[in-house]
Amino acid sequence: MSSSTVIRELQRDFEAKSNDLSKLQKDIAKNHQVRKKYTIQLGENELVLKELDILNEDANVYKLIGPVLVKQDLAEANANVRKRIEYISAELKRLDGNLQDLEEKQNSKKEAIFKLQERIQSLQAGKAKA
Repeated sequence: MSSSTVIRELQRDFEAKSNDLSKLQKDIAKNHQVRKKYTIQLGENELVLKELDILNEDANVYKLIGPVLVKQDLAEANANVRKRIEYISAELKRLDGNLQDLEEKQNSKKEAIFKLQERIQSLQAGKAKA
């Protein structure tokens, strides 16, 4: 196989790896967006829980369902908010694990791309000398 054929093959491989890297970076950005949304929801729910904890046992609590406020039992509201916080926390933990995995894949892709670049450059330099 001639060196120009090898270089073309390596460049195709380089493009494929670059496209993979680009996709990984989009996935990481999407993960950050979703994580930000959940972090905001977690903060809001923790604030609601603090407010519910302040209330007296006989206080009226209403839940917004669509355009309607529906009366809800304080204990039920408290339990619902706690469940929501638990769910959001679990999702954040899952997203963090997913993000770590994506970042590791991104780093290995970058390393592979760098090695490919070096190989292509050394082959091109060798070709230029010949």
